Amino acid sequence: MISTIASLSRPPLRALRLIVLPFALATLVAACGQNQQQQAGPPPAGVTVAKPVQRQVTDHDEYVGRFTAVDSVEVRARVSGSLDAVHFKDGQIVKQGDLLFTIDKRPFQNALDQARATLAQARSNLIFAEADLQRGQQLVKEKTITDQTFEQRAQAARNAQAAVSGAEAALRQAELNLGFTELRAPIEGRIGDRRVSPGNLVVGGDTGNTTLLATIVSTNPIHFEFTFDEASFLRYERMAASGDHDVASRRAGVTVALKLIDEKDFMHQGRMDFVDNVIDRSTGTIRGRAVFDNPNGIFTPGMFARVSVPASPPYTALLVPDVAIGSEQARKYVLTVNKDNVAVPKYVTLGPLVGDLRVIKNGVAADDDVIVDGVARVRPGQKVAPHEAKPGASPASANVAPPTKTD
Repeated sequence: MISTIASLSRPPLRALRLIVLPFALATLVAACGQNQQQQAGPPPAGVTVAKPVQRQVTDHDEYVGRFTAVDSVEVRARVSGSLDAVHFKDGQIVKQGDLLFTIDKRPFQNALDQARATLAQARSNLIFAEADLQRGQQLVKEKTITDQTFEQRAQAARNAQAAVSGAEAALRQAELNLGFTELRAPIEGRIGDRRVSPGNLVVGGDTGNTTLLATIVSTNPIHFEFTFDEASFLRYERMAASGDHDVASRRAGVTVALKLIDEKDFMHQGRMDFVDNVIDRSTGTIRGRAVFDNPNGIFTPGMFARVSVPASPPYTALLVPDVAIGSEQARKYVLTVNKDNVAVPKYVTLGPLVGDLRVIKNGVAADDDVIVDGVARVRPGQKVAPHEAKPGASPASANVAPPTKTD
């Protein structure tokens, strides 16, 4: 009885086959569709292409240097004495002729008064000696005095004249010494801090141990000094000989550009005004100098900056967006699209960066279609769907994958 019931509960084998077969066929059809899709592959990647830009450019060399003052003066006393007063604030801008320090004038005023008195006495002696000489001229004619006595009177007159000249020189020196008690700015510029406070004794004169009171440096214009190697110097000389930029000239004229350490662009314009006459034997470099206007005083002596110097005559170059350039170890390349819409790498030699465009020395032609957008989605040898870049549109930045070698 039990076996009969079990046999009745089992479906017939033929019916089971009829049920399973449609499901198997559906699964097989779905698998075939997936295989066909996999064999067809993804659609070509859409990329933006553009032809290299032709532009007149000039190569530039960059150097690091420092600003130096055109004029720098150490303020030292010409006379010794007690420092009476300081007439400036540390670090301020001073004009030429501004009063800076005052030394106690009283000893020098006394010396001046004494020199004036000495001169008056000498002039009085001269008047007497000249009058005595005139009387002696008549007396010697009358044989009242001897010739020797007359010569003595003439000598006394000459000595009196010499004494007057000496007293006049002493007076002028006393006037100078009194004037030296007021120390004025010899140039316009920024003064440093005072080195001596009022009440201290200042040592002056022409000796080497005179007291340094302050330092003044000019600020406008200002020099920028840098060094370049011997090979660059020769290249500049060749350019000058061919009639192009005379960077190594000792005459001003070649325009250079400068940027500070917190600036991205070379926005300050100056000109070369000096190149040294010898190459440093220890470094193989030569010193160059440019001059820049500094009306706002932002350039400070001793400050670092970078200068851009023309390194070639103007020439017509091909430029591509810098984001279109990829790297394969030490080599640079761009991806181009051929007539079959296949991405082809071309290895290039790079020039300077001009804005967001990079100069290409060689490796691409003017009629090449360079991929400038969508580079990250493309591999060399891959089929692409290119479309031309719109005029004036800036390409989007993209990470460029290195090309793979293909047979």
